[in-house]
Amino acid sequence: MQFTTLVAFALAATTSVHSAPVHKRIAQVISDSTTKWEAACDAAGGGTQCNPVAVAAFSTLLAAPGPCEQQDAADNMVDLAKTLSNNADMIQLAQIFAQQPRNSPTSQSVPYCQSAPRNAELNGLFQCQFQGDNPTTFVGGIAVGGAPVNPAGSCLANPSGPIADGTQLVDLTQNPGVGGTTASNNTTGGSNSTSTVTTPSATPSSDSSNSDCEEDPTESTPTASPTMAADSAAAASATPSSTNGNFKLTNGQNAQKLNAQFATLTATSFCTEGTNACVNGAFAQCVGGTYVAQSCGSDLICAALPLVNSAGTSITCTTNADALARIAATGAQGGLTG
Repeated sequence: MQFTTLVAFALAATTSVHSAPVHKRIAQVISDSTTKWEAACDAAGGGTQCNPVAVAAFSTLLAAPGPCEQQDAADNMVDLAKTLSNNADMIQLAQIFAQQPRNSPTSQSVPYCQSAPRNAELNGLFQCQFQGDNPTTFVGGIAVGGAPVNPAGSCLANPSGPIADGTQLVDLTQNPGVGGTTASNNTTGGSNSTSTVTTPSATPSSDSSNSDCEEDPTESTPTASPTMAADSAAAASATPSSTNGNFKLTNGQNAQKLNAQFATLTATSFCTEGTNACVNGAFAQCVGGTYVAQSCGSDLICAALPLVNSAGTSITCTTNADALARIAATGAQGGLTG
């Protein structure tokens, strides 16, 4: 009996060694990563500029975007902060966002950006990794090499190592860990440092060789644009008249048309590759002819909204009340769908 048990155990162990590794998806509520930055932006007077930048930023935490898109989004956040009297809170929160771990479709580490940011405030910053990420292999099977992070998975805002799966760095610390930053409400983050940190050179930097190209079929990849412009005929038709310039009303009506179209969509609706939409209140992108949705988070809905200063519409996460108010402000009647 004992011999039989030992043989069975040995066979089971052999099978597990030769089986293909099981990779789990490590994700998060991406919209939570920019909630505090958007609130700071609103408080600084950013108005309608805040939400589109925030949505475009948190979408870069999905698996499909390239290794530098998160940094580019953080640059956009800092750019807007500088137009609002160099708002320190916005800049500090953008520095923390630049270090937020990204989703991993295969429980492997997410590649680091190898390009310098536009803003000096982001120099030397790179994302932490989630604790469930394999510290020796990047998404796509590339081995970690070059100048690996020490300890593995850490970042300046959390120098002790990776953070718990699904956790938001901004909920752990208000200190991005860079020199000259004043920490507030700091709980577990790193100390201020005046040293220059070089981004780990552990993966090819070219977007054409992005090792994060294995698109997670359970995720969406919203257009990484500050305006999240809708890719549809209704949005394209929102061209201001050269005689009366009444594009605001046209924008409102086109947003209503889009929202009416969105109300008819389901997760199984056919779509054109790469287009964005709202499906059952969630932000969605067409992947492989089918919409893949990403929740906007609690108390938010996905909606088409009219642009304020130019012709067109945007697809974004917002509150129902805000969507109704923005459409009504254009003079369009009939609520969200017209």
